[in-house]
Amino acid sequence: MDTRRLEDCMGRTREYAYYLLIGEMELGGLSCEDYGVKIQETGGEGASVPDITVSAARIDELITLLIRNTVTPVTLADVVDDWL
Repeated sequence: MDTRRLEDCMGRTREYAYYLLIGEMELGGLSCEDYGVKIQETGGEGASVPDITVSAARIDELITLLIRNTVTPVTLADVVDDWL
């Protein structure tokens, strides 16, 4: 979706890539897409939270929030929990 750069407390520049995850979920005999998010630091750690919602509009809101605030892999799960 996008990338962001952030300078850490040691003055190093870190780059984070934000991804939309698309999966498939069975609901009452029907199959539908579900969405999640992933953040990957270039050359470093990453984190993902799959199966957050089946709403494309809601996942768009979340990923916009993550990118705007340069959320890192370390804090992704907490931010998603608070958002839900």
